[in-house]
Parts: sequence; C-alpha cells; structure tokens
Amino acid sequence: MHRSPPFAELMAAVRRFRDDRDWAQFHTPKNLAAATAIEAAELQERFLWKTDTEVDHDLADAAKRAGVGDEIADVVMFAMLLADRLGIDLAEAITAKLAANERKYPVELARGNARKYTELHGD
Repeated sequence: MHRSPPFAELMAAVRRFRDDRDWAQFHTPKNLAAATAIEAAELQERFLWKTDTEVDHDLADAAKRAGVGDEIADVVMFAMLLADRLGIDLAEAITAKLAANERKYPVELARGNARKYTELHGD
C-alpha cells in the first residue's frame, strides 16, 4: 500500500515548489483566496450539468478521476499556502472547526439529514 507523506512534508514540498519559482511575491492573501476559489470552480466544472449517474460513470474512468484529483489537489494546495501565509496552523484550525461542528450538528439531531444547524435546533 502506498503511504502519503505527513502533512508537514506536503507543506514543505508545496513551499519548495513555490519558492523554486520565486512565486511567494505573488502570493498575497487576496490572490491566494482568489486562486483557491478559481480552482474550486474548475473542480465544479468537472461535474457541471451532469447527473449523479453521469458523475459516477466519469469517476469510474481512471483519467477523468485523476483529473478530478488534480483539481482537488489545486484547491487544497492554494488553501494550504493561504493558511501558511496567514500564519494559521491548519491542524489546529481543522480541529477547532470539527469541535464547533460537533456542537452545531449533534449526532442525535443531524444524522441522516442535510439541514443547516439553525434548522436542526429550531432557531
């Protein structure tokens, strides 16, 4: 089984890629946020106007699945660079967000439905 490198190694590789090209000068918070959103739109484009069945069919094709993986990687890498630029520890941020979501979406109210937390609590 192939094991992915730990997050710290991935972050170092993303920084190295950026730094080898002298791109940090362009990586302002505004530009990184925009790049993340643009890459997310490119990810959405892979699924646009398709039924769930068509998406499932596409994802069964190795090349199309790899293309989706590329788009997800772009989104995540730009988000990583943005967090890094802002001095946000992603592990801490994700842990805190999961804890907040645990409170917003208690299992007994949220299991099996997609309602927003304000609807779950009757707020």
